[in-house]
Amino acid sequence: MRLFLSSYRFGAHYDRFAALVGEPGPVALIPNACDAWPKAWRGAVISDRTPLRRLGFHPEVVDLREYAGRAAELERMLRRYPLVWVRGGNTFVLRAQFARSGADLVLPALLAQDVLAYAGYSAGACVMTPDLHGIEAADDPAEVGPACGIEPRWDGLGLVDHRIVPHVDSPGTDPDGVCTRIAERFRAEGVAHWALTDDDAVVVDGDRLDVLIRDRPGPPPAAPHP
Repeated sequence: MRLFLSSYRFGAHYDRFAALVGEPGPVALIPNACDAWPKAWRGAVISDRTPLRRLGFHPEVVDLREYAGRAAELERMLRRYPLVWVRGGNTFVLRAQFARSGADLVLPALLAQDVLAYAGYSAGACVMTPDLHGIEAADDPAEVGPACGIEPRWDGLGLVDHRIVPHVDSPGTDPDGVCTRIAERFRAEGVAHWALTDDDAVVVDGDRLDVLIRDRPGPPPAAPHP
């Protein structure tokens, strides 16, 4: 299984991303974390498509809404791509669209077979964790009903064993410090988590897991289990 989970795009670790995914090629770009914001959806796609293209990748949008109840078709589609790129937005909306399309079953199966690599940032990283509780301080679960027509899901896919808090100490993407406060709460409550700045990433490559954290003052993020 190959995962690149970050706070914001490549963070400061494009080299590790490139080593994980190999030569640039086709990319399935999944923007469904933005489904609750229709006016921003197209701009969100462009904002990720442009830097991927500059690096030699060939991103193509895979809209999970088109695969609701069609998990077999989604699996056939995703098998065409060596890389899936899942952008940020609302984690609960993304989780709901994973459930509606069957991506929450298809992606773990394809990752286990090493058919593709998964790169997700912000919501795209959080959805791979065991539990989404706490993220509601930053992402509104009430957006799920109007956007997806189902109730919010509070479980992640559980492909890593810690929760992820993105945008910690990152005023460019979290100017009000909401995510920093989530991480502080998790530390106080003893919740296993990785607190990621926009420079940081978690990389899984087979049995190896690396938490790439920049040096910063204050208590360190929770470390991975040995």
